Amino acid sequence: MKKILVLATLISSLNLSFSQQNTVSFPDGSPISSWFKNDEKLQLKDLGKQYRITDFEVKEDSVLIQTKNIQAVIDKASLNGGGVIVVPSGVFLSGALFFKPKTALYLEKGAVLKGSDAIADYPIRPSRIEGQNLDYFPALVNAYGVDHFSISGEGTINGNGKKFWEAFWKRRSENPDCTNLEVSRPRLIFVWNCNDVQFQDVKLINSGFWTNHFYKCKNVKLLNLYIFSPHIGIKAPSTDAVDLDVCENVLIKNCYMSVNDDAVALKGGKGPYADKDENNGPNKNIIIEDCTFGFCHSALTNGSEAIHNRNVIFRNSKINGASRLLWLKMRPDTPQRYEYILLENIQGEAETGLAIFAWRQFYDLKDRKDIPLSYGDHITLNNINLKCTNFYGVEKDPNVRLSNFKFENLNIESVKMKIDKSIINGITFENVYLNKTLIE
Repeated sequence: MKKILVLATLISSLNLSFSQQNTVSFPDGSPISSWFKNDEKLQLKDLGKQYRITDFEVKEDSVLIQTKNIQAVIDKASLNGGGVIVVPSGVFLSGALFFKPKTALYLEKGAVLKGSDAIADYPIRPSRIEGQNLDYFPALVNAYGVDHFSISGEGTINGNGKKFWEAFWKRRSENPDCTNLEVSRPRLIFVWNCNDVQFQDVKLINSGFWTNHFYKCKNVKLLNLYIFSPHIGIKAPSTDAVDLDVCENVLIKNCYMSVNDDAVALKGGKGPYADKDENNGPNKNIIIEDCTFGFCHSALTNGSEAIHNRNVIFRNSKINGASRLLWLKMRPDTPQRYEYILLENIQGEAETGLAIFAWRQFYDLKDRKDIPLSYGDHITLNNINLKCTNFYGVEKDPNVRLSNFKFENLNIESVKMKIDKSIINGITFENVYLNKTLIE
Protein backbone atom coordinates (compact mmCIF):
# COMPACT_ATOMS: atom_id res chain seq x y z
CA MET A 1 0.00 0.00 0.00
CA LYS A 2 2.85 2.36 0.90
CA LYS A 3 4.47 1.78 -2.51
CA ILE A 4 1.19 2.61 -4.24
CA LEU A 5 0.93 5.91 -2.35
CA VAL A 6 4.52 6.83 -3.19
CA LEU A 7 3.91 6.03 -6.87
CA ALA A 8 0.75 8.12 -6.89
CA THR A 9 2.63 11.04 -5.39
CA LEU A 10 5.37 10.68 -7.99
CA ILE A 11 2.92 10.61 -10.87
CA SER A 12 1.25 13.72 -9.47
CA SER A 13 4.61 15.48 -9.29
CA LEU A 14 5.37 14.64 -12.91
CA ASN A 15 2.20 16.32 -14.12
CA LEU A 16 2.55 19.76 -12.64
CA SER A 17 0.67 22.35 -14.63
CA PHE A 18 -0.20 26.02 -14.67
CA SER A 19 -3.73 25.19 -13.55
CA GLN A 20 -2.86 25.86 -9.93
CA GLN A 21 -4.19 29.16 -8.70
CA ASN A 22 -1.72 32.02 -8.69
CA THR A 23 -0.79 33.63 -5.42
CA VAL A 24 -2.92 36.69 -4.70
CA SER A 25 -0.39 38.62 -2.64
CA PHE A 26 3.25 39.55 -2.95
CA PRO A 27 5.74 37.24 -1.26
CA ASP A 28 5.97 39.48 1.81
CA GLY A 29 2.19 39.23 2.28
CA SER A 30 1.26 42.67 0.96
CA PRO A 31 -1.69 42.69 -1.47
CA ILE A 32 -1.26 42.77 -5.23
CA SER A 33 -3.14 45.85 -6.42
CA SER A 34 -5.75 45.76 -9.16
CA TRP A 35 -3.31 47.69 -11.38
CA PHE A 36 -1.43 44.44 -12.02
CA LYS A 37 -4.60 42.67 -13.12
CA ASN A 38 -5.40 45.16 -15.88
CA ASP A 39 -3.63 44.30 -19.14
CA GLU A 40 -5.92 46.36 -21.36
CA LYS A 41 -4.27 47.55 -24.54
CA LEU A 42 -3.90 51.19 -25.51
CA GLN A 43 -5.86 52.29 -28.58
CA LEU A 44 -4.40 54.60 -31.20
CA LYS A 45 -7.54 56.74 -31.23
CA ASP A 46 -7.03 57.51 -27.54
CA LEU A 47 -3.41 58.68 -27.82
CA GLY A 48 -4.19 62.20 -28.97
CA LYS A 49 -3.59 64.02 -32.23
CA GLN A 50 -1.76 61.87 -34.75
CA TYR A 51 1.46 63.16 -36.29
CA ARG A 52 2.29 60.92 -39.23
CA ILE A 53 5.98 61.49 -39.85
CA THR A 54 5.71 61.31 -43.64
CA ASP A 55 3.41 64.35 -43.49
CA PHE A 56 6.32 66.39 -42.11
CA GLU A 57 9.25 66.10 -44.54
CA VAL A 58 10.27 62.62 -43.40
CA LYS A 59 10.88 60.30 -46.33
CA GLU A 60 10.55 56.54 -46.54
CA ASP A 61 14.25 55.84 -47.07
CA SER A 62 16.28 53.04 -45.51
CA VAL A 63 19.69 54.71 -46.04
CA LEU A 64 18.98 58.39 -45.36
CA ILE A 65 19.47 59.36 -41.71
CA GLN A 66 16.50 61.53 -40.74
CA THR A 67 17.07 62.21 -37.05
CA LYS A 68 16.57 65.96 -37.38
CA ASN A 69 13.27 65.74 -39.26
CA ILE A 70 11.79 63.02 -37.04
CA GLN A 71 12.82 64.94 -33.92
CA ALA A 72 11.14 68.03 -35.36
CA VAL A 73 7.85 66.11 -35.53
CA ILE A 74 8.18 65.08 -31.87
CA ASP A 75 8.97 68.67 -30.84
CA LYS A 76 6.04 70.05 -32.86
CA ALA A 77 3.63 67.60 -31.23
CA SER A 78 4.83 68.53 -27.76
CA LEU A 79 4.60 72.27 -28.41
CA ASN A 80 1.05 71.82 -29.71
CA GLY A 81 -0.17 70.12 -26.55
CA GLY A 82 0.94 66.56 -27.27
CA GLY A 83 0.05 63.68 -29.55
CA VAL A 84 1.24 60.41 -30.98
CA ILE A 85 4.09 60.13 -33.48
CA VAL A 86 2.98 57.63 -36.13
CA VAL A 87 5.57 55.73 -38.17
CA PRO A 88 3.93 54.29 -41.30
CA SER A 89 4.94 51.15 -43.16
CA GLY A 90 8.49 51.43 -44.48
CA VAL A 91 12.02 51.75 -43.12
CA PHE A 92 13.13 55.00 -41.47
CA LEU A 93 16.74 55.46 -40.35
CA SER A 94 17.54 57.66 -37.35
CA GLY A 95 19.95 58.48 -34.58
CA ALA A 96 18.91 59.28 -31.00
CA LEU A 97 15.35 60.58 -30.63
CA PHE A 98 14.02 62.30 -27.50
CA PHE A 99 10.33 62.12 -26.73
CA LYS A 100 8.82 65.07 -24.92
CA PRO A 101 5.97 65.44 -22.41
CA LYS A 102 2.59 64.29 -23.73
CA THR A 103 4.07 62.49 -26.73
CA ALA A 104 3.93 58.80 -27.61
CA LEU A 105 5.17 56.51 -30.39
CA TYR A 106 3.07 54.28 -32.63
CA LEU A 107 4.51 52.00 -35.33
CA GLU A 108 2.10 50.72 -37.94
CA LYS A 109 2.35 47.16 -39.23
CA GLY A 110 5.34 47.02 -41.56
CA ALA A 111 6.94 50.11 -40.02
CA VAL A 112 10.62 49.91 -39.05
CA LEU A 113 12.37 52.59 -37.03
CA LYS A 114 15.99 51.64 -37.63
CA GLY A 115 18.95 52.92 -35.65
CA SER A 116 21.98 54.48 -37.27
CA ASP A 117 25.12 52.36 -36.85
CA ALA A 118 27.32 55.48 -36.45
CA ILE A 119 27.90 56.38 -32.81
CA ALA A 120 28.17 60.07 -33.78
CA ASP A 121 24.39 60.01 -34.25
CA TYR A 122 24.01 59.40 -30.49
CA PRO A 123 25.43 62.58 -28.87
CA ILE A 124 26.53 62.09 -25.25
CA ARG A 125 24.28 63.46 -22.50
CA PRO A 126 23.51 62.76 -18.81
CA SER A 127 22.53 59.11 -18.47
CA ARG A 128 22.65 56.02 -16.30
CA ILE A 129 24.52 52.84 -17.13
CA GLU A 130 25.78 49.84 -15.18
CA GLY A 131 24.65 51.22 -11.83
CA GLN A 132 26.25 54.63 -12.31
CA ASN A 133 24.99 58.09 -13.24
CA LEU A 134 27.32 59.46 -15.88
CA ASP A 135 27.42 61.10 -19.26
CA TYR A 136 26.94 58.42 -21.89
CA PHE A 137 25.50 57.73 -25.31
CA PRO A 138 21.70 57.87 -25.40
CA ALA A 139 19.46 55.19 -26.82
CA LEU A 140 17.71 55.21 -30.16
CA VAL A 141 14.44 56.04 -28.37
CA ASN A 142 14.68 58.13 -25.19
CA ALA A 143 12.10 59.49 -22.74
CA TYR A 144 13.22 61.71 -19.85
CA GLY A 145 10.41 62.73 -17.50
CA VAL A 146 7.61 61.76 -19.91
CA ASP A 147 4.72 60.44 -17.84
CA HIS A 148 2.25 58.22 -19.75
CA PHE A 149 4.87 57.53 -22.41
CA SER A 150 3.88 54.63 -24.64
CA ILE A 151 5.17 52.64 -27.57
CA SER A 152 2.56 50.63 -29.44
CA GLY A 153 1.57 49.21 -32.82
CA GLU A 154 2.68 46.16 -34.77
CA GLY A 155 5.89 47.61 -36.18
CA THR A 156 9.56 47.17 -35.29
CA ILE A 157 12.32 49.14 -33.63
CA ASN A 158 15.59 47.76 -34.99
CA GLY A 159 18.82 48.78 -33.30
CA ASN A 160 20.92 47.76 -36.32
CA GLY A 161 23.60 46.71 -33.88
CA LYS A 162 25.96 44.59 -36.00
CA LYS A 163 28.78 47.14 -36.25
CA PHE A 164 28.62 47.81 -32.52
CA TRP A 165 28.79 44.06 -31.78
CA GLU A 166 31.76 43.66 -34.11
CA ALA A 167 33.56 46.55 -32.41
CA PHE A 168 32.96 45.00 -29.01
CA TRP A 169 34.30 41.58 -29.95
CA LYS A 170 37.33 43.16 -31.63
CA ARG A 171 38.12 45.06 -28.43
CA ARG A 172 37.50 41.97 -26.31
CA SER A 173 39.97 39.99 -28.46
CA GLU A 174 42.56 42.72 -27.87
CA ASN A 175 41.87 42.88 -24.14
CA PRO A 176 39.82 40.04 -22.59
CA ASP A 177 39.34 42.17 -19.46
CA CYS A 178 37.83 45.16 -21.24
CA THR A 179 34.69 46.61 -19.69
CA ASN A 180 31.39 47.11 -21.45
CA LEU A 181 31.89 50.87 -21.45
CA GLU A 182 35.17 50.72 -23.39
CA VAL A 183 33.24 50.24 -26.62
CA SER A 184 30.81 52.99 -27.61
CA ARG A 185 27.36 51.46 -28.06
CA PRO A 186 23.79 52.79 -27.85
CA ARG A 187 20.89 51.11 -26.12
CA LEU A 188 17.61 50.63 -27.98
CA ILE A 189 15.25 52.33 -25.49
CA PHE A 190 16.05 54.37 -22.36
CA VAL A 191 13.28 55.66 -20.08
CA TRP A 192 14.25 57.86 -17.10
CA ASN A 193 11.95 59.15 -14.38
CA CYS A 194 8.70 58.34 -16.16
CA ASN A 195 5.48 57.10 -14.57
CA ASP A 196 2.59 55.16 -16.10
CA VAL A 197 4.54 53.80 -19.07
CA GLN A 198 3.20 51.14 -21.43
CA PHE A 199 4.89 49.30 -24.29
CA GLN A 200 2.80 46.80 -26.27
CA ASP A 201 2.85 44.56 -29.34
CA VAL A 202 6.00 45.94 -31.02
CA LYS A 203 9.15 44.06 -31.99
CA LEU A 204 12.35 45.29 -30.35
CA ILE A 205 15.39 43.74 -32.02
CA ASN A 206 19.14 43.93 -32.61
CA SER A 207 20.04 46.48 -29.97
CA GLY A 208 23.64 47.69 -29.87
CA PHE A 209 23.64 47.42 -26.06
CA TRP A 210 20.81 46.90 -23.53
CA THR A 211 17.41 46.67 -25.22
CA ASN A 212 15.03 48.30 -22.71
CA HIS A 213 16.40 50.28 -19.76
CA PHE A 214 14.01 51.82 -17.22
CA TYR A 215 15.52 54.03 -14.51
CA LYS A 216 13.54 55.47 -11.60
CA CYS A 217 10.17 54.65 -13.17
CA LYS A 218 6.87 53.70 -11.56
CA ASN A 219 3.92 51.81 -13.02
CA VAL A 220 5.45 50.22 -16.12
CA LYS A 221 3.59 47.67 -18.27
CA LEU A 222 5.28 45.65 -21.01
CA LEU A 223 2.67 43.63 -22.91
CA ASN A 224 3.04 41.22 -25.82
CA LEU A 225 6.51 42.38 -26.82
CA TYR A 226 8.90 40.43 -29.04
CA ILE A 227 12.46 41.12 -27.88
CA PHE A 228 15.35 39.56 -29.76
CA SER A 229 19.07 39.77 -30.42
CA PRO A 230 21.24 36.98 -31.84
CA HIS A 231 23.35 34.59 -29.77
CA ILE A 232 24.85 32.73 -32.70
CA GLY A 233 26.94 34.02 -35.59
CA ILE A 234 27.96 37.54 -34.61
CA LYS A 235 26.70 37.45 -31.04
CA ALA A 236 25.03 40.58 -29.70
CA PRO A 237 26.87 41.30 -26.42
CA SER A 238 25.14 42.81 -23.38
CA THR A 239 21.73 43.03 -25.06
CA ASP A 240 19.61 42.48 -21.93
CA ALA A 241 15.93 42.35 -22.86
CA VAL A 242 14.62 44.39 -19.89
CA ASP A 243 16.71 46.23 -17.30
CA LEU A 244 14.75 47.54 -14.31
CA ASP A 245 16.85 50.06 -12.43
CA VAL A 246 15.27 51.52 -9.26
CA CYS A 247 11.71 50.84 -10.45
CA GLU A 248 8.42 50.21 -8.64
CA ASN A 249 5.28 48.43 -9.89
CA VAL A 250 6.23 46.66 -13.11
CA LEU A 251 4.17 44.14 -15.09
CA ILE A 252 5.86 42.13 -17.85
CA LYS A 253 3.23 39.95 -19.49
CA ASN A 254 2.94 37.76 -22.60
CA CYS A 255 6.39 38.73 -23.86
CA TYR A 256 8.93 36.71 -25.83
CA MET A 257 12.56 37.31 -24.93
CA SER A 258 15.65 35.81 -26.55
CA VAL A 259 18.87 37.79 -26.17
CA ASN A 260 22.60 37.27 -25.76
CA ASP A 261 22.59 38.29 -22.09
CA ASP A 262 20.05 38.43 -19.27
CA ALA A 263 16.35 38.52 -20.12
CA VAL A 264 14.97 40.44 -17.12
CA ALA A 265 17.69 42.02 -14.97
CA LEU A 266 16.96 43.90 -11.75
CA LYS A 267 19.53 46.62 -11.19
CA GLY A 268 19.91 49.62 -8.89
CA GLY A 269 23.51 50.53 -8.12
CA LYS A 270 26.93 49.10 -7.35
CA GLY A 271 29.97 49.82 -5.24
CA PRO A 272 30.95 49.58 -1.55
CA TYR A 273 28.79 52.55 -0.58
CA ALA A 274 26.04 52.10 -3.17
CA ASP A 275 23.34 52.02 -0.49
CA LYS A 276 24.29 55.58 0.55
CA ASP A 277 23.99 57.07 -2.95
CA GLU A 278 20.66 58.80 -3.63
CA ASN A 279 20.95 57.90 -7.31
CA ASN A 280 20.53 54.24 -6.35
CA GLY A 281 17.64 52.37 -4.79
CA PRO A 282 15.43 49.30 -4.74
CA ASN A 283 13.24 47.55 -7.26
CA LYS A 284 9.96 46.43 -5.74
CA ASN A 285 6.65 44.96 -6.75
CA ILE A 286 7.61 43.26 -10.02
CA ILE A 287 5.45 40.65 -11.77
CA ILE A 288 6.68 38.68 -14.80
CA GLU A 289 4.04 36.30 -16.12
CA ASP A 290 2.87 34.32 -19.14
CA CYS A 291 6.18 34.87 -20.93
CA THR A 292 8.35 32.66 -23.13
CA PHE A 293 12.13 32.75 -22.93
CA GLY A 294 14.46 31.61 -25.67
CA PHE A 295 18.22 31.75 -25.28
CA CYS A 296 19.39 34.08 -22.52
CA HIS A 297 22.09 34.07 -19.86
CA SER A 298 19.32 34.05 -17.25
CA ALA A 299 15.56 34.38 -17.35
CA LEU A 300 15.51 36.42 -14.11
CA THR A 301 18.68 38.02 -12.77
CA ASN A 302 19.24 40.02 -9.61
CA GLY A 303 22.31 42.16 -10.25
CA SER A 304 25.02 42.53 -11.17
CA GLU A 305 24.42 46.16 -10.19
CA ALA A 306 21.70 45.97 -7.54
CA ILE A 307 21.35 46.81 -3.87
CA HIS A 308 17.79 45.80 -2.97
CA ASN A 309 15.09 43.82 -4.80
CA ARG A 310 11.87 43.00 -2.97
CA ASN A 311 8.56 41.42 -3.92
CA VAL A 312 9.29 39.80 -7.27
CA ILE A 313 6.93 37.23 -8.80
CA PHE A 314 7.93 35.22 -11.89
CA ARG A 315 5.21 32.79 -12.97
CA ASN A 316 3.28 30.93 -15.66
CA SER A 317 6.18 30.95 -18.11
CA LYS A 318 8.17 28.67 -20.39
CA ILE A 319 11.96 28.48 -20.56
CA ASN A 320 13.55 27.21 -23.76
CA GLY A 321 17.32 27.07 -23.41
CA ALA A 322 18.22 29.71 -20.84
CA SER A 323 21.62 29.40 -19.22
CA ARG A 324 19.95 29.97 -15.84
CA LEU A 325 16.41 30.16 -14.51
CA LEU A 326 17.03 32.34 -11.43
CA TRP A 327 20.35 34.05 -10.82
CA LEU A 328 21.37 35.95 -7.70
CA LYS A 329 24.58 37.76 -8.61
CA MET A 330 26.48 38.55 -5.42
CA ARG A 331 29.07 41.30 -5.89
CA PRO A 332 31.82 41.20 -3.26
CA ASP A 333 32.08 45.01 -3.43
CA THR A 334 28.38 45.88 -2.98
CA PRO A 335 25.90 45.48 -0.09
CA GLN A 336 22.90 43.63 -1.53
CA ARG A 337 19.59 42.28 -0.34
CA TYR A 338 17.43 40.11 -2.59
CA GLU A 339 14.28 39.15 -0.73
CA TYR A 340 10.73 37.88 -1.14
CA ILE A 341 11.14 36.38 -4.59
CA LEU A 342 8.65 33.79 -5.86
CA LEU A 343 8.92 31.58 -8.94
CA GLU A 344 5.82 29.51 -9.64
CA ASN A 345 4.34 27.55 -12.52
CA ILE A 346 7.47 27.38 -14.69
CA GLN A 347 8.43 24.68 -17.14
CA GLY A 348 11.21 24.08 -19.64
CA GLU A 349 14.99 23.74 -19.88
CA ALA A 350 17.94 25.66 -18.45
CA GLU A 351 21.60 24.86 -17.86
CA THR A 352 21.26 25.86 -14.19
CA GLY A 353 18.08 26.16 -12.16
CA LEU A 354 19.11 28.27 -9.18
CA ALA A 355 22.45 30.09 -9.49
CA ILE A 356 24.00 31.94 -6.53
CA PHE A 357 27.68 32.79 -6.52
CA ALA A 358 30.10 35.69 -6.26
CA TRP A 359 30.15 38.01 -9.28
CA ARG A 360 33.63 39.52 -9.42
CA GLN A 361 33.62 41.07 -12.88
CA PHE A 362 34.89 44.66 -12.69
CA TYR A 363 34.40 44.88 -8.93
CA ASP A 364 36.23 47.50 -6.85
CA LEU A 365 36.16 47.92 -3.06
CA LYS A 366 37.79 51.36 -3.43
CA ASP A 367 38.87 52.49 0.05
CA ARG A 368 36.52 50.23 1.99
CA LYS A 369 38.47 47.83 4.20
CA ASP A 370 35.75 45.28 4.94
CA ILE A 371 33.76 43.32 2.40
CA PRO A 372 30.07 44.29 2.62
CA LEU A 373 27.64 41.50 3.40
CA SER A 374 24.91 40.48 0.98
CA TYR A 375 21.65 38.67 1.69
CA GLY A 376 19.20 36.40 -0.09
CA ASP A 377 16.07 35.79 1.96
CA HIS A 378 12.59 34.32 1.48
CA ILE A 379 13.11 32.79 -1.95
CA THR A 380 10.43 30.30 -3.08
CA LEU A 381 10.31 27.98 -6.08
CA ASN A 382 6.92 26.32 -6.52
CA ASN A 383 5.31 24.09 -9.16
CA ILE A 384 8.24 23.85 -11.56
CA ASN A 385 9.13 21.26 -14.23
CA LEU A 386 12.73 21.74 -15.31
CA LYS A 387 15.42 19.87 -17.22
CA CYS A 388 18.90 21.13 -16.49
CA THR A 389 22.56 20.28 -16.13
CA ASN A 390 22.79 21.59 -12.56
CA PHE A 391 19.65 22.45 -10.65
CA TYR A 392 21.36 23.72 -7.47
CA GLY A 393 24.20 26.01 -8.51
CA VAL A 394 24.63 27.53 -5.06
CA GLU A 395 28.14 28.24 -3.78
CA LYS A 396 29.21 28.82 -0.19
CA ASP A 397 30.42 32.37 0.34
CA PRO A 398 31.48 33.84 3.71
CA ASN A 399 30.18 37.25 2.67
CA VAL A 400 26.70 36.05 1.68
CA ARG A 401 23.85 35.17 4.03
CA LEU A 402 21.12 32.96 2.57
CA SER A 403 17.97 32.14 4.53
CA ASN A 404 14.40 30.92 4.24
CA PHE A 405 14.45 29.16 0.88
CA LYS A 406 11.42 27.01 0.08
CA PHE A 407 11.19 24.43 -2.70
CA GLU A 408 7.70 23.02 -3.32
CA ASN A 409 6.14 20.76 -5.95
CA LEU A 410 9.19 20.49 -8.18
CA ASN A 411 9.99 17.90 -10.82
CA ILE A 412 13.63 18.32 -11.76
CA GLU A 413 15.83 16.38 -14.15
CA SER A 414 19.46 17.27 -13.53
CA VAL A 415 22.81 15.80 -14.54
CA LYS A 416 24.38 17.10 -11.34
CA MET A 417 22.46 16.04 -8.27
CA LYS A 418 24.39 17.49 -5.33
CA ILE A 419 22.39 19.78 -3.03
CA ASP A 420 24.28 21.22 -0.06
CA LYS A 421 21.55 22.23 2.36
CA SER A 422 24.04 23.68 4.83
CA ILE A 423 24.64 26.76 2.66
CA ILE A 424 21.13 28.08 3.35
CA ASN A 425 19.79 28.75 6.83
CA GLY A 426 16.22 27.51 6.83
CA ILE A 427 15.77 25.47 3.65
CA THR A 428 12.70 23.30 3.11
CA PHE A 429 11.71 20.76 0.46
CA GLU A 430 8.12 19.63 -0.01
CA ASN A 431 7.11 17.23 -2.77
CA VAL A 432 10.37 17.82 -4.64
CA TYR A 433 11.66 15.14 -7.02
CA LEU A 434 15.17 15.19 -8.41
CA ASN A 435 15.58 12.62 -11.18
CA LYS A 436 12.39 10.94 -9.88
CA THR A 437 13.84 10.65 -6.37
CA LEU A 438 12.02 12.40 -3.54
CA ILE A 439 14.26 14.83 -1.63
CA GLU A 440 13.81 14.41 2.08
